[in-house]
Amino acid sequence: MNPFTTHTGMVAPLRRSNVDTDQIIPKQFLKRIERTGFGQFLFYDWRFNENGLPNSDFVLNQPPYNHATILIAGPNFGCGSSREHAPWALMDFGFRVIIAPSFADIFYNNCFQNGLLPLTLEDPDINRLFDLTTRSREWALTVNLEEQTVKSADGQFESHFDIHPERREKLLRGLDPIGETLLFTSAIGAYEKYHAVPLVPSSL
Repeated sequence: MNPFTTHTGMVAPLRRSNVDTDQIIPKQFLKRIERTGFGQFLFYDWRFNENGLPNSDFVLNQPPYNHATILIAGPNFGCGSSREHAPWALMDFGFRVIIAPSFADIFYNNCFQNGLLPLTLEDPDINRLFDLTTRSREWALTVNLEEQTVKSADGQFESHFDIHPERREKLLRGLDPIGETLLFTSAIGAYEKYHAVPLVPSSL
């Protein structure tokens, strides 16, 4: 997993509440066995019309929002099923940060497991971000995980966010559960060697 320290990117506003994981990545696209390739199906039922053509009214089909790497959304983002494919799809599309007033617990945890930063801000800050990103489409934010700040280059927005220290440290170091386990490779090897059971030859 790639470490996350700071990220600067264009912002896209998704002014919707209770965005569930089946909207993020519909169930018919969960047959892939890799973690990649899901970005093309992100928000599929919103991005495409019934005839399969792009829905020009959907924000992520509108330049330059279609190149955004930071998404602003309403409360309870990521509710619904526990599918880990949701953060996979968001990251494969290009997002590194999701900013919302609140997240569903399982989705929130899955984001950290995969290097996607789910960042919570208070409603006034979220409303301010929606306003700024709608007024100026080519508007960018810098998210600094070390300082726990969100700032715009033009000085119109600045805020501090809270994050659990352990989650913050793992993102800064790029540690998913496997990477965290590998930190103890020597200790695991020593334990297995000490507790190894001698092989007993089988009788013929």
